[in-house]
Amino acid sequence: MSTQDRSEAPVRWRGAMETALYGPGGFYVRPGGPGPAGHFRTSVHASPLYARAVARLLRWVDAELGHPAELGLVDVGAGRGELLAGVLAALEPELAARVRPYAVERARRPDGTDPRIRWVAEPPERTTGLLFANEWLDNVPLEIAQDGRYVLVAPDGTESTGGPLDGADRAWLERWWPGGGRAEIGRARDEAWAAAVGTLERGLAVAVDYAHTRESRPPYGTLTGFRSGREVPPVPDGSCDVTAHVALDACAGPGAALLTQREALADLGVSGARPPLALASADPAAYVRGLAAAGEAAELTARGGLGDFLWLCQPVGIGAAWPGATTGWRGPAALLPGRRPGPRA
Repeated sequence: MSTQDRSEAPVRWRGAMETALYGPGGFYVRPGGPGPAGHFRTSVHASPLYARAVARLLRWVDAELGHPAELGLVDVGAGRGELLAGVLAALEPELAARVRPYAVERARRPDGTDPRIRWVAEPPERTTGLLFANEWLDNVPLEIAQDGRYVLVAPDGTESTGGPLDGADRAWLERWWPGGGRAEIGRARDEAWAAAVGTLERGLAVAVDYAHTRESRPPYGTLTGFRSGREVPPVPDGSCDVTAHVALDACAGPGAALLTQREALADLGVSGARPPLALASADPAAYVRGLAAAGEAAELTARGGLGDFLWLCQPVGIGAAWPGATTGWRGPAALLPGRRPGPRA
């Protein structure tokens, strides 16, 4: 078999995703590329209200930790560092001076990044503070199964049937995605999240993503691609994002809380309420700003869109998983049964 023939041979999806997203010239690490913001719209890009909400959460974590001399802020899957920049801008100077921000990203550090931000390939060990992963786990490569066998894929996206599942992947499906048919094996994501949480000495770890729970697993999976703002076939050749929703309940550890983004942002002060009409005559400029903020808040919390994201909140050495909430599962609002919500498309 020639080298070219071998390179075109189908492989399991996890390896194909790893190469397509993070290999040489991969979608997320290609030098000079526009970054995620050039291809899809996340909550971070939708409004500065999102970073301000994370800043409020960081203040709560700081208080829970007793205001340590150094407060870690770890952004896993940081893109081009937009969220960290927004959070730092939203903090009062006294707190910002104690924050140690880390951008965990496999792409190179962009020019012009705030010099306070440390750019690293892995989360730092023994951090005290907040670890936040916005739309990271959906890009952790995973295996695809069909009726108890691995699904193989060629670089052009053509699928074929592979060998039987190994014991660990089969056990994961039996516990978290029973029923046969096509399934996305989230074991690699469980392990990636556990490793990230394990770097915290004390604090809170939060994963925000397109997600589903055991009661609402999509019957045909969610694997898809995105390029230049449009949903495209998931072809693992480096030309597009290749992503799948996260079985976020499988990632959860003891004491975790699960909320929709709509619930989480409401608790953090993000409201889509319009400003009072009287403000239009008293301070027209403030009224216009209030209307704009209400529109941005509505996008961040919309049902059928960004508001349906799930937030997994994992406490480490602190008393609660969420501000003012009893630790444990909070019933998520309507979960999408299968397809990805619209904002990224």
